[in-house]
Amino acid sequence: MPGAPNRPPEKTPDTPLPPPVPVTPQHAALRRLVPSRVALLLDIWKGAPSPEVTGPFERAEAFYAAGDYGNASGELDRLSVRFAEPRWPTLPEPFRLLRVSIPAPTPPHWDPEHALTAPEREARRARRVAEEEVALANGSLAWAAAHGIDTAEFASRLGEAKASLEGDGLTPAFYERLDAVWVGLREKLPMPKGLGARPVA
Repeated sequence: MPGAPNRPPEKTPDTPLPPPVPVTPQHAALRRLVPSRVALLLDIWKGAPSPEVTGPFERAEAFYAAGDYGNASGELDRLSVRFAEPRWPTLPEPFRLLRVSIPAPTPPHWDPEHALTAPEREARRARRVAEEEVALANGSLAWAAAHGIDTAEFASRLGEAKASLEGDGLTPAFYERLDAVWVGLREKLPMPKGLGARPVA
C-alpha cells in the first residue's frame, strides 16, 4: 500500500533514571510519625481517641525518641491498620494516606505499570510517595495554623521542597527541606489527648 510504513518506528533511547535517594530508617519513621500525630489531633475523635488507636502511636513515639526506628515503624504499621478499621471515624484527606493500603486483586496485565522495568516501577513508586508526603505536610501545616501554631517557617520550607520536586525531581535537596518541616512540627505539635508527656528526642 502506497505510503504504508515498511518498518516499525525507531525506538527512542531510554532516558537514564536518576539514582534513588536512600531513605534512612529514622527519616522513614519521622515522615509517618508527625502526620499520624496530627491525624490523632483531629476533631473527628470527639474528645480523645481510643487507647486502641493511641497505643501504637505512643509506643512509636517512645521507640523513635529512644532511637529504635525499626520498632517505631512497626508500631506505625499497626496504627495504619487501625486507621483502616471501619469502627473508627473515617480520616479526611490527606490523612487517609496514613491508612494501610489494601488494593483490590487485579490481573497483572491490567496494571498500567506491568510493562515497566523494575527500576521504572520503583521510580514511579518513589515519586508517588513523595507527592503523598507533600500532601500530608500541607494538611499538617493547615491544621497547625488553624490551631494557633506558628507555621510560617515550615510553610516556607515546604514551598522550597515543592519547587525542588517540580524542578529537579527526587533529590536529596527535596528531602532535606521536607524533613525540616517534619522535625520542626514535631517540636511544636501537642500530643493527642489521653497520652502522657511527649518524649524528648
